[in-house]
Amino acid sequence: MRGFLASSIGVTCAAALALPLAPPAAAAATSAAEPTTGRTARSEAHVPGSTQSLPLAPLTHNRAPGAAEQGVPRRDVRHFSLVGVVWDNPDTDLHGHVQVRTRATATGTWSGWQELETHNADHAADPGTPESTSGRVRGATAPLWVGESDGVEVRVRAERIPEAVKAAEATEAAASPLPTGMRLELVDPGQATPPPAAPGPEEGPRTTAMTAESAKAVAASAVNAGLAPLGATEIPAAGQRAKPYVGPRPSITTRRGWGADESLRDRKFVYTKKVKAAFVHHSATGNNYTCKQAPSVIRSIYRYHVNSMGWRDLGYNFLVDKCGKIYEGRAGGVSKAVLGAHTLGFNSNSMGIAVLGTYSSKKPSSAAVKAVARLTAWKLGLNGMNPRGKTYLKSGGGNLYRKGKNVRLNVISGHRDGFATSCPGKALYGKLGTTRSTAAKYQGR
Repeated sequence: MRGFLASSIGVTCAAALALPLAPPAAAAATSAAEPTTGRTARSEAHVPGSTQSLPLAPLTHNRAPGAAEQGVPRRDVRHFSLVGVVWDNPDTDLHGHVQVRTRATATGTWSGWQELETHNADHAADPGTPESTSGRVRGATAPLWVGESDGVEVRVRAERIPEAVKAAEATEAAASPLPTGMRLELVDPGQATPPPAAPGPEEGPRTTAMTAESAKAVAASAVNAGLAPLGATEIPAAGQRAKPYVGPRPSITTRRGWGADESLRDRKFVYTKKVKAAFVHHSATGNNYTCKQAPSVIRSIYRYHVNSMGWRDLGYNFLVDKCGKIYEGRAGGVSKAVLGAHTLGFNSNSMGIAVLGTYSSKKPSSAAVKAVARLTAWKLGLNGMNPRGKTYLKSGGGNLYRKGKNVRLNVISGHRDGFATSCPGKALYGKLGTTRSTAAKYQGR
């Protein structure tokens, strides 16, 4: 199904004049900058809400492009909390291993080597869409949350290709095992902008000039009108089912609630016709975060998706933390059919829900599983879908289904059902049966 563009700016200009939006912090820089050296200088140069981008270089005597071992030697950098590796061509796979180790700011101790998930091309806009053909998109690993750090080392090693395969195929991958233009991205999530204080009894309403930043913030909030007041940090839960087969709406933290910098994303929202299916993901960012840190993790993923990978906005429609808290993802309205960039080939007429963490072997919390069930019971119910049922989606192209093929899928599917990937991890994927039955019960089925 084709999406359509809808700008929300015009309808919300009047509302912006009365909405007290805090101006963006001067420190919320988005451009990359070379790090300084030395602990004092690095502290003075720290810019919250920014990305450092460092080119990888060969680690062996082979200095040719695509050298089989590249990295960044151990070095001091400005503060960051999330790390990933990007490269020039999003259609080029990274056949190899990416490992990082970082130094914790609080203790000065170095972590052991940690692996980044390299097969991240399955999280993307559908082929041929304006988002995928913008010219800004890059290939990338999954990002990894490491907590506040001020030192880093990375190594990337290509998978060994058997000599017989090299001789027989003489492929580009054999001649150039690693993608070109690899860079290490170090993301600092910055601080969430606190909600502005209410005016005093004699002050009257505060006003803010309609800047491009405030217009985007107003638009992102206005699309949830009817569910929460303009500028709300949370959409409250509804106590009971609104009508048969629509589950009660769960509480949802808005983009303002988790501190989204609306200046980063594209201005317009993109919609499809209906939400017929939900794809469950894990963020693959690791499990070393607290629930209090979840908004920072989301701000980091958002910045990585937009600034480092070149997407128009955060890829997922919703995110869920290990404590079962639900967060609004891509802007456009939580009750609307917002086109995401979460399941390559099946973004149209679907939504993507990412559970924060890595669930290849670690089991997701019962709170997170229950939250996914509550969210799908409500959102799928709004679209008349049975969580226990099946539906058809037309493939936009991918590695499992050709473009244009009608594919029969579970209404609640795992990412791996639409694309050959390990996501959402074996442990989380194994919970989808429970999720379907629980969501159906919430709907009153």
